Amino acid sequence: MPSILHVNASPRYSNSDSLQLARHFIESVQAAAPETFELETLNLFDDGALPAFGRIAAAAKMAVFTGQDQTPDQVAAWESARAVFDQFASADAYVFNIPLWNSGVPYVLKQWIDIITQPGWSFGFDPEQGYSGLMEGKHAMAIHTSGVYYPGVPAAFGSDFGSTFFADWLNFVGIEDAVHIRFAPTVLNSNVEGTRRLAEADLSDAALLFAGKLGAAAKLQLAND
Repeated sequence: MPSILHVNASPRYSNSDSLQLARHFIESVQAAAPETFELETLNLFDDGALPAFGRIAAAAKMAVFTGQDQTPDQVAAWESARAVFDQFASADAYVFNIPLWNSGVPYVLKQWIDIITQPGWSFGFDPEQGYSGLMEGKHAMAIHTSGVYYPGVPAAFGSDFGSTFFADWLNFVGIEDAVHIRFAPTVLNSNVEGTRRLAEADLSDAALLFAGKLGAAAKLQLAND
């Protein structure tokens, strides 16, 4: 059965606009494609959700690349990172909810990306051809929210390097089939509920296509069993 990994990059839970929209999208997919996929949610801000990737893990990475033996501590750190990647790689599709923090993505999302974006895991490299993503054939929904910024505002109202960074990362690892939907602004907005309804309508429409792809994947898996 195809699987969706929902990556929640907000710590606000019931107060999170991005999480509410992600749940709206997932429920819409479930309504359009009942019993055709499994769902797993990764709450990045939960305690222990991600291992540290510091001095020991970095040394373990370099040991792999240079053909050296890893120490026991390095082996444990590398295996912890690999477990995070395996969760990511095993999914067929992704739903990300991403609030804009200080013109970028929340730091735990960057930590997650830095853990799983390893050569030979999520991307390859050829000295002549350059980088190539290894996560081909997967698709993603990315939901972006921001309190003040929205496209077209003067520079004094902020910038958005988060959605552009994230779109570039998806493409880097080979997830080219990605949809990005924005709900903004969520604070300086005289018609915030109207803006929310527009975002929900876009998500409901996108859910039909998303569900169709999951259904096709389910049929392909059955045919290959």
